[in-house]
Amino acid sequence: MPEAPAKPPLIGALWGATHPGPTLVVTALSLALGIATGLEPSRLVLLVVSVFAGQVSVGLSNDAIDAARDIAVGRADKPVAGGALTPQRALAVAVASVVVAVALSAPLGPGLVAAHAVALASAWAYNAGLKSTPVSIVPFLLSFGLFPSFATLSLPDPAFAPVWASLAGAALGAAVHLTNVVRDLDDDRATGVRGLPHRLGARASVVLAAAGIVVGAVAVLIGSGGGLVGTLFFGAVVLVAVATMALALARPPGRAVFQLTMLAALLLAAQLVAT
Repeated sequence: MPEAPAKPPLIGALWGATHPGPTLVVTALSLALGIATGLEPSRLVLLVVSVFAGQVSVGLSNDAIDAARDIAVGRADKPVAGGALTPQRALAVAVASVVVAVALSAPLGPGLVAAHAVALASAWAYNAGLKSTPVSIVPFLLSFGLFPSFATLSLPDPAFAPVWASLAGAALGAAVHLTNVVRDLDDDRATGVRGLPHRLGARASVVLAAAGIVVGAVAVLIGSGGGLVGTLFFGAVVLVAVATMALALARPPGRAVFQLTMLAALLLAAQLVAT
């Protein structure tokens, strides 16, 4: 009989269950915003590591809570559903990561602690059940809307980010939710998940995501006063977003549409950092 495939090491399994791609992207964005805000190195390190720990907790809690659903649809590529990591262990590390994230935020001030705690609570609420409701987009609007303020609240003289930056963050979060779920619509329906994108359908979700990105780009352009770099990024965001909408309306959304939407979202993030 053939031997059973060896399980990956525990650390590798844990890392695989954190949703490494989004975890690293959000962490890198916190680094870029911190540098753009002018945080001194010690504060910047605390901010980036606390954001990383928070994202680890979000990813692990997602896979731990969704273990039964993922097993039902054969998601063996996920460490928990594939048996390389137990849901209990993933959840325990997720809780420990939340504690680390909040503890590392504390030296940067109560404002950041409060904002980070609200953002993490919102993300965990999504994982715990809001993903299956018509308001599934709300945690993304709230958490990403607060995200630009993480850097400004980490300053010695803390303050919330400008409204236009928060609006851009919320638009980015909405795009991530609406587009990311599109890839898993069939699996989600099979396991009873019916969030906003499931109710809208793939085409409407992609078009709404792209339109939201354009709104966010306009907010950044007007709020920041433009400038050459900001205007160039704005043009790139609008160009990619319009191409995304045209492609989604012309044919059923596929991998190319998903990639274009994510490109537009990343350009919006770059526009936000650059301005």
